[in-house]
Amino acid sequence: MGFQEAVEVIGIYSPGQGREIYATIYWEKNLKRHFALGALLTFALTLPSHGDEFNAARSMMMEEVLADTAATSSYSGRTALDPRVAAAMSKVERHRFVPGALAASAYLNRPLPIGYGQTISQPFIVALMTDLMHVKAGDRVLEIGTGSGYQAAILAEIANSVYSIEIIEPLGKQAGERLESLGYRNVKTRVGDGYYGWPEASPFDAIIVTAAASHVPPPLLKQLKPGGRMVIPLGAQFMTQYLMLVEKQPDGSVTTRQILPVRFVPLTGGH
Repeated sequence: MGFQEAVEVIGIYSPGQGREIYATIYWEKNLKRHFALGALLTFALTLPSHGDEFNAARSMMMEEVLADTAATSSYSGRTALDPRVAAAMSKVERHRFVPGALAASAYLNRPLPIGYGQTISQPFIVALMTDLMHVKAGDRVLEIGTGSGYQAAILAEIANSVYSIEIIEPLGKQAGERLESLGYRNVKTRVGDGYYGWPEASPFDAIIVTAAASHVPPPLLKQLKPGGRMVIPLGAQFMTQYLMLVEKQPDGSVTTRQILPVRFVPLTGGH
């Protein structure tokens, strides 16, 4: 599958507003699917609230995520999601992590604005990055870029503990409160510069970075446990960026593998 075909499957990631901007190029079947999903969500919002009115929409979202996973397998090497990742994506209620006015769009397979010029990532990208981390029960995970807390919630469904850092103070505080209110006691959040990680909580079995860096931050690599994995977008703004898988071998050596062309806004901070 060529680059243009991949663009048609996963969209174009463009710098601009938000951590990740998604200018979608859909095939006709995807347009029909999104129209149906939008109609379903609009109808669901007119029903009395019983906590499960979004279930059908979430199932449709998962169909798209699984289809995109299969369609990009030549890039990622993954024809299907780990069952634990699929279960977490199916369980976590994405509408809890978007502004109320956007609840009707919560289960579209695309990013949405969450305020402060940031976005909640596209479900497919959340699923892919989580899958590449090989997170398992008992793991300690570090996330750089909390956003609204959606990715942290997905990770918390699988890992033993999640440490998440957000550089935008209002977002970080809101996400922490949201995660606590939803019962995610195994997630710790703080406001700070994610480039330097969370050394006092290290080492981590896996690390995820949700903004593009020009290089793998040495502090994060140091905090990654031997045998651990880091998923991070690398590349300059306005240039082609790639989602990278970084693996620290048991002997401490490091290997990297290019996964997929993406577009994220830069990792910010004092570094």
